[in-house]
Amino acid sequence: MILIIIFIVGIILIGRVFYIQVFAYNKLSKLANDLWSRNLPITAERGLILDRNGKILAGNITTTSLVLIPNQIKNKEQVTADLAEILNVSYDEMKKHVFKNTSIERVHPEGRRLSFEIADQINALKYDGVYLLKESKRNYPNDNLLSHVLGYVGIDNQGLSGLELMYDNYLTGINGSIKYYSDGKGKRLPLSEVYDEPVNGMDLYLTIDLDIQKAVERELDNVMNKYSPEHALIIVEDPNTGEILGMASRPNFNPNNYQTYSVETINRNLPIWMTYEPGSTFKIITLAAAIEEKKVNIFNDYYYDSGSIMVENARIKCWKAGGHGHESFLNVVENSCNPGFVVLGQRLGKENLFKYINDFGFGNKTRIDLNGEEDGIIFKLDRVGPVELATTAFGQGISVTPIQQINAVSAVINGGNLLKPYVVKRISDNASNTILFENNKTIIKENIISKDTSNLVKFALESVVANGTGRNAYLENYRVGGKTGTAQKVSDGHYLIGNYILSFMGFMPADNPQVVVYVAIDNPKGVVQYGGTVSAPVAKHVLSDVASILKIKKTNEGMPKVYNWFDEKYVVIPDVTGMNSDDAKKILKGFKIEYVGSGNTVINQNPHGNTYVSENATIKLMLD
Repeated sequence: MILIIIFIVGIILIGRVFYIQVFAYNKLSKLANDLWSRNLPITAERGLILDRNGKILAGNITTTSLVLIPNQIKNKEQVTADLAEILNVSYDEMKKHVFKNTSIERVHPEGRRLSFEIADQINALKYDGVYLLKESKRNYPNDNLLSHVLGYVGIDNQGLSGLELMYDNYLTGINGSIKYYSDGKGKRLPLSEVYDEPVNGMDLYLTIDLDIQKAVERELDNVMNKYSPEHALIIVEDPNTGEILGMASRPNFNPNNYQTYSVETINRNLPIWMTYEPGSTFKIITLAAAIEEKKVNIFNDYYYDSGSIMVENARIKCWKAGGHGHESFLNVVENSCNPGFVVLGQRLGKENLFKYINDFGFGNKTRIDLNGEEDGIIFKLDRVGPVELATTAFGQGISVTPIQQINAVSAVINGGNLLKPYVVKRISDNASNTILFENNKTIIKENIISKDTSNLVKFALESVVANGTGRNAYLENYRVGGKTGTAQKVSDGHYLIGNYILSFMGFMPADNPQVVVYVAIDNPKGVVQYGGTVSAPVAKHVLSDVASILKIKKTNEGMPKVYNWFDEKYVVIPDVTGMNSDDAKKILKGFKIEYVGSGNTVINQNPHGNTYVSENATIKLMLD
């Protein structure tokens, strides 16, 4: 019996040892390793976010964090008191960390991202079990610039909004550590230290041009200071690729200190989130559809605008009291005449008009690579009556987003292809010098309108800037096309009085667009509320900067501007280089002339010949 019992116990012991060594080895080894090892974390740097030219938009700075190994701390009361004083926290609060029964304790949040001054004070104590570790902190060197697009990160470097959230998996690196083994009392064992180097995150290269973005931000600041609007926004897009070159709105925030702003301010990226009635900028879509469907000849078809038009029992008024009288449909576009566009909508019919509205992307997300985009609201076809058709034709009664508008107009002026807009150009691993992902032009819908229609619309919109409501966006020496918008705002189902969103959609060069700019200003104060008065000059300033940044060539081949009596007049200056100075003076009669050097022959002039200059300009002539 004893022999049998010993045999059974032996079998059980052998089986138990076999189980421990084979089946439970990994689990027990991990538990033992956790008991003996210490792992001091080293934060990996988040990937950089850069503009299209490699300029840093979001980077990192090195800070210090406090980590404790409670078993190694000898005089815990003294350590608690000293750390509490340096970190300016209570003794009881710090005691929770120092006396905690754990192998390693990160002092959070009091000990995170310490200044160098505080870190030096802690380091000078030279206490056992008190460690200062490098920690990477996200930094936005341009503060508020591009804030809604970039987004922001939390205290643990996790993306919380914008691109930081959308591409968090790529931007987040792999943390490293300093590992070592300790004895039963928590003391470090010699020669046991292992350093695991952190792996930094991937870099994002954006389609944004920092110089264009700065121009956009400057103009928005000027708008806020001058008009105190409720909101304001500007988008700059390449109509041929869908690349966003600049995007900003007000109010904005500083992602370095996002905690000091309201949730609404930091989370609402207005260019993709805000929805409102587009107003007259939407007439570009109606015009393109009417021309494509051969419902109008803008040169030969005429309309008499009496100041209003009756649709069923509704009277739809023109913005100009008394109307524009007898006008061609090109004049209807130039004058932004609502009754004229009602007629175009009626000629198209609701099926045709809403087909083009859908084809140009309204009512659906553009799928831009940013979070928080809205759809907008378009009438369902079975709910479109004569009045809804009429108001939709001139941009009232529907709701769209700014990104939908600029993307649709880009399709109109690029020959008829609706593109997917995007802000991330590529994702790059600089450590291995490889490109993981690259964004390219994506066509959502092809040939919505023909190239001939596109060219005719561009001509009409250039005429709007030269002769019509967009005259304040006219840019001498460049061909600019565009359309103004003045949209009434709705609240509780009623239109507000004297409260408008003023907009302007502009592009250049008008014959071969390289850039399109959309400006929208919500309820500016102390000014007559018309898009041509408020938003067009802002767009002009942005286009002027963009022309310089993108090196768009000057030309005097565009439509000459029709000046009003109060406008500053511009004329084309003759080229007098190579002429005798006396002959040059006669040709430049009426201009102020300054000479540089001496002699009888003009070898250079500024401004250059065959460009537009103010009638009161000073011409500098360099002599031989």
